[in-house]
Amino acid sequence: MSSFRRLLPSATSLIVFEAAGRHENFTRAAQELGMSQAAVSYAVRGLEAQLGVPLFHRLHRSVELTEVGERFHADVSAGLARIQKSAEDIRAKGREVNVTLAASTAFASMWMLPRLARMRADLPEVDLRIQTGVRDLELEEEQIPLGIRGGDPADWPRYHAALLSPEIIGAVASPAFIEAHGFPSTPEEVARHRLIWLEEPVRVACDWPDWFASAGVAYAPHGRRLAINDYVLVIQAVLAGDGIALSWKHLTGLQIRSGALVPVGNHLLDTGKAFYVVWPRGRELNAHAARVRDWLLQEGQRDRDDATAAP
Repeated sequence: MSSFRRLLPSATSLIVFEAAGRHENFTRAAQELGMSQAAVSYAVRGLEAQLGVPLFHRLHRSVELTEVGERFHADVSAGLARIQKSAEDIRAKGREVNVTLAASTAFASMWMLPRLARMRADLPEVDLRIQTGVRDLELEEEQIPLGIRGGDPADWPRYHAALLSPEIIGAVASPAFIEAHGFPSTPEEVARHRLIWLEEPVRVACDWPDWFASAGVAYAPHGRRLAINDYVLVIQAVLAGDGIALSWKHLTGLQIRSGALVPVGNHLLDTGKAFYVVWPRGRELNAHAARVRDWLLQEGQRDRDDATAAP
């Protein structure tokens, strides 16, 4: 093997030779490769010295491949093309295995992360990459196959959309808060407690006045309020006993079922909107991305079935 290594030219010299032979001009080869013309000439001379034959005829303003150079150039070009094709195939397979999902931080933290173990068990061949942002990413521009969006699919004509969960909003508190302040059983009683407000920086979201209005309660903010621009932190504040917050049912369902959060107020707002798995119409999903999409939709259906079966 050591003699084999000594016989073979370096990959760099072969790449330089291929470009120089294709252009039959050292200057144009240098421009293509981002090298100096002198570096190209030096690499070619080194290759000729290693092989023991001239590969180019040096003319006044150009170069021409010798007969030996032409045969060698054909073999080198074919070999590099095969290597490039193999590398592209490997990279393509790697991209197929790695599936990116664009979502809000709240969805990633509260819906997706608790389900990752089940997803790994169900889809062991898939590596999931979650990309979060304060606004919905343009999947086509970002080369992302899947996303989670809330709203109306009519607003996204460039995307397919499949239902993940309806948007249903209640109110929640922690057991410690209820022990300290009592259980608010109506929206009117909720209004008398300290409320934690979500101030979404970009996305449009239901707020406390919307929720009270849907319950027929005229609400006027009073006293000092706690406002947070990240829903994950809103729920962390609720868990710490700092107040009552609005609860998007698909996000807080697991914590409600575990008892970490307690529904209060006895009112749910169905906005008529929903959250969807979306993917671009202009690009077909590969097999792994399609499996992730189907898995997400199955989990959404499981949640809806559990909600229907709950007493």
